[in-house]
Amino acid sequence: MDFGITFPSYIRAYHDVKMAEDYGFTHAWFYDSQMCYSDVYATMALAAEHSRYIKLGTLVSILGNRIAPVTAHSIATINELAPGRVILGVGSGFTGRNVMGMPPAKLKTMRHEIEVIKKLLKGQEARYIEGTLERDIRFLNRNEGYINVRDGIPLYMASNGPKANDMVGELADGWVTIGLNPEYIKAGIAQIKAAAKNHGRNMRSLYTTNLTSGCVLRPGEDIMSPRVIRQVGPSAILLLHTNWDPKKMMPGPFAPPEVAGLAKKYYTQRIMKMKTPMSKRYQEMHAGHLTKLQKGEAEYLTPELIKLATLTGSPAEIIDRVKELEDAGITNLALNVCGTDARDIIREFGNEVIAKL
Repeated sequence: MDFGITFPSYIRAYHDVKMAEDYGFTHAWFYDSQMCYSDVYATMALAAEHSRYIKLGTLVSILGNRIAPVTAHSIATINELAPGRVILGVGSGFTGRNVMGMPPAKLKTMRHEIEVIKKLLKGQEARYIEGTLERDIRFLNRNEGYINVRDGIPLYMASNGPKANDMVGELADGWVTIGLNPEYIKAGIAQIKAAAKNHGRNMRSLYTTNLTSGCVLRPGEDIMSPRVIRQVGPSAILLLHTNWDPKKMMPGPFAPPEVAGLAKKYYTQRIMKMKTPMSKRYQEMHAGHLTKLQKGEAEYLTPELIKLATLTGSPAEIIDRVKELEDAGITNLALNVCGTDARDIIREFGNEVIAKL
């Protein structure tokens, strides 16, 4: 099992990336949410300069927020700083677009962007479409130290629905998902591999990254202790957050059936009673997203939700769950940092989990 540390991109994250490298983490991942965090590529550039071998990836770059040539150019620039240890994770924009009140990118948009990005990153010419215009584009100065498309940059795609999973099998090199249910993971991997086969691709193994978080409980510590809530609460509450669309808003689309009632309660008692006008409510809904709990959110956290959403427990309990997830097909566990200080979670998992596996 590979372990990643996942940052709500903060410009000084390179300090923690170096520490993660020393504690056995193989990957450092960075969120792309322009209204919430630092710029993802500026953050990755500093991390590249201050690390030696840890892999650096977007988790995930939001398709549609930047045009495809810009995304390809940005990640190829990072690859010039960290040759061969760069990954481009892409997605439709649960946060990066919801935080602006915009719907996720459509599959048609994602397909076009992925096809353009992949060709450019292979040093090839791509057909770029903008409105009614179609143009052939390519990187003009590929070998002069500006960018690096010589060392391969794998593209991973975040998906949860059946149609998006099919696209992973057709176009992507890896899968990014959330949720710690082994049966859900197995089913998703089987669907992606079947789609790959249908498109003539050999995908015997699928690199699968699972976005989660966790806390190693100290002897006698309760799962609802203030320290645990600070460390994993913002990640657990994500399962209750709502996709923003005033016409289609629904309680916690990522919530497992076990906490569907809690998601509905969060939706009706919190989101629908916010004082922010509905036309701007997406701003309040995403304040503190994956970094801190908003006032009043802690009352919706339960031991069951924390267990379902995160790797929280004693070292032995976490190790057992890690092995179960590995058997299900997870390759990389990406642990979310809540806030701008990753030292505790890096130290805990490095000493109590990674070192003992």
